[in-house]
Amino acid sequence: MGAREATTPKVTIIGCGTPSPLPDRFGSAQLVDIAGEKILFDCGPATTWKLVQNGVSPTEINTVVFTHHHFDHDADFPAFILTRWDQMVPRDRELFVYGPTLTEEFTNGIIDEDSGLFRHDWKARVGHLGSQITYRDRGGELPRSKPLVIPKDVGPGVIVETDNYRITGAPAEHVQPFLDSLAYRVDTDEGSLVITGDTRPCDSVTDLARGADVLMMMCWESHDRISASDHDIATCSIRGAAETAAEAGVKQLVMVHIGGRLTKPENAEANEREARSAWGGELVWGHEQMVVPWPK
Repeated sequence: MGAREATTPKVTIIGCGTPSPLPDRFGSAQLVDIAGEKILFDCGPATTWKLVQNGVSPTEINTVVFTHHHFDHDADFPAFILTRWDQMVPRDRELFVYGPTLTEEFTNGIIDEDSGLFRHDWKARVGHLGSQITYRDRGGELPRSKPLVIPKDVGPGVIVETDNYRITGAPAEHVQPFLDSLAYRVDTDEGSLVITGDTRPCDSVTDLARGADVLMMMCWESHDRISASDHDIATCSIRGAAETAAEAGVKQLVMVHIGGRLTKPENAEANEREARSAWGGELVWGHEQMVVPWPK
């Protein structure tokens, strides 16, 4: 990876919540910018709008990577695909989509010419004279193409590699066998980042994160509540994330996918105590629209 530009990843938390909508957080999404190339990891509810709130147009993103296909990680993808395509001028650019099993089926199910649930939308915008004029007035060139989206189901191993970065996937233990899940590591010449998606603590995620600069890990509940129920077979507690960070030897732990109860101000002190019981390094409690500080 012979980078010609600074390649320290800039990470923005777009969605830091769970399936339960709260006034200040809902669903999961992270935006990673490497030397100007923007990669979207997951596309939970309202991601498209949240990106624009953060000054990022969907047209700036050419790569989307899914950790898994629960709705709080992919529900806004139809809006993202169609908004990106609709606003792209003078012509559409390819959107590359990677993720575990169902990624191809899910994506094609949105825009396929014969069976996609939103085919009526893009066909009307391509074919109707009024839509053609609107597109041309924005700087678009006719004739207009259908959305150029290329999905690929992927598994563990190297997913994408360019001059500036490498993305590697590893299994994340969540709700198998119903859904496959992957955690991802992004390596550049100037930094490394791991995005776990939804997972319980497991060796595959710990191994993926070894020596990384930043680990972004789900944090669903306190350890006492998770360990006292079957939640521990699918999700991660504060202490579980902290123990993973410590064992992997990362520089900074960023808590994301934070459960609603933990977001209440009265629980902040207890949350911090639990994390610090296993983790002595840099600690960030994520929130939406936050640019993650890069560890020194």
